[in-house]
Parts: sequence; structure tokens; C-alpha cells
Amino acid sequence: MNMKTVICGVEFKNPIITASGTFGFGREYNNFYDVGLLGGICSKGLTLEPRQGNQPVRIAETPSGMLNSVGLQNPGVHYFIQNELPFMKETGAVVIANAAGACESDYVRIVEILSETNVDMIELNISCPNVKKGGMAFGVDPEGVGHIVGAVRKVCRKPLIVKLTPNVSDIAKNALAAQNAGADAISLINTVAAMAVDYKTRRPILKAVTGGLSGPAVKPIALRMVYECYKAVTIPIIGMGGIMSGKDAAEFMLCGSSAVQVGTANIFEPNAAINILNELTKLCESDNINNVQTLVGGIQID
Repeated sequence: MNMKTVICGVEFKNPIITASGTFGFGREYNNFYDVGLLGGICSKGLTLEPRQGNQPVRIAETPSGMLNSVGLQNPGVHYFIQNELPFMKETGAVVIANAAGACESDYVRIVEILSETNVDMIELNISCPNVKKGGMAFGVDPEGVGHIVGAVRKVCRKPLIVKLTPNVSDIAKNALAAQNAGADAISLINTVAAMAVDYKTRRPILKAVTGGLSGPAVKPIALRMVYECYKAVTIPIIGMGGIMSGKDAAEFMLCGSSAVQVGTANIFEPNAAINILNELTKLCESDNINNVQTLVGGIQID
């Protein structure tokens, strides 16, 4: 059984990657299983300076999913490099650093810094608010996507993954803009804008009012968007959004994902990612699939 996948010249031992913001830097989960068995680990979203994140309440359970407005709480890129990156590299999994920022100069500088390290890949989180455009995220229109990816590409010396937001009218156009601006791969989807309300208090549950919806509730949206992007671009796709089982992972691969990221599942089941890997492996064995990559783009449309 060949579970390997190669994305932008980087070899993953299997297509299961943990998603940014749901796995920390892997330390806590390594107490449950050897996280080095996974294909890759994506760091928490990193910023130039440490961030405390938003005020609580910033997590809320919803039917078939969860809302979060954590606000990119993280120790900052320099702390990451000194204290977390060495551990992540020791695991043997591919290390992806998720880079975030509030303006173009933030993105450019953090990617410059990360390019000097031994991270294997950089994932550009372009769902962050662009403070110079009134808080609108960089990734909501093709022009914004192309601009920020182009600026970062000039200084990035690592394979560059661009993480796309689903809160757009045509995600395929944004994917194409990322590719044309120099992205080596894309990942999708980030969380869907949503909110929850407490009827008794008649107030929003989240302090920030709205947050990002993730979990099984968004899976159908994510599958559709991965499929649309697969038809539009030629660069590899990393799919995510409500993946809870090996079967879910296989469905994303059929729609065009070369690999998948597991997010929300990690939060309520610490062994989720390794379980999904084992389930995907058994699924391939039962269907006599010798190479997991033969699933990619294999969906049949009449």
C-alpha cells in the first residue's frame, strides 16, 4: 500500500495533515500517539508579534460543528522558531508554518523570516483582516488574492500554499488568481462566517458576535469548492472542512485534493487524525487501491 503523496516537491508519508489552529504545535497530541506517523503538521497561525487573541466567549458548539473567534492567539513567529519548530521537525512529519498578518508588510516580513528556517512549507492565511482596507480580508476577491500572493512570492523561498476563504462568490476565480500570482498549492476551505444566539439572554454567544463555522456542517460546501478549484487550477489542492473519517478524506481526494487537513475532529477526539489515517488505509486495502493518489480527481460526473 503506497500512501505517499508529493506536493510541490515535498514528500509526505501519507496525505493526512493536521489543520492550523486545531493542533497547536503537536506537543499535546504527541502524548496520545506518535504524531510523526502523520503526513504533516500545520502550525497555529503565526504573527510577527505574540497575540492574546479575542476575549471569551470565543468557542461555541453548534449542530454538527463549532464556531470559533479565537483571534489568532499565538506566541509570535520568533518564539515559534526558537521553542516549537525544533520539536515539530523532530517528529518526522512535514512541517507547515501558517503565516498571518494584518497588512501586506506583515505578511511579507513573516514569510521572509520563515523562509530562513527549516520549515518545509509555508501556508499563507489570507482570511485575515486587511487593516488598510477597512478590515476586509485579503482573500475575498481575485484582485486582493493576486496582490498579496504576488507580494509574498517575491520573498518566499519555501513552497507556498495559499489558504482560501469560502466567504466569496466564486472561489475558483480566487484559486486561479493565487496560482497566477505564484502560489505552489492551495488549501481550502477556511471557516465559514456564522453566528450563534442564546435565546434566553437574547445575546450572541460569542463575544465577537460572529465567528468561523467548522466541522461536519461545512463538509458539503468544502467538497463543492474543492471540486470547483480542481477544475480551475493545475497546482495541487489540500482539502479540508468537516473531515471526520477515512471515508471523508477519500471523498475530498476524489474531488481533487492531493492531501487533506483534519481540524475540528482533533478538538473532541485527540486521536482523530491517526484514526482517519488508519481508516483511509483500510479503505484503500478493501478496495484494492495500491496507491492512494489514484483517488485524486477520480470523481465520475455524467
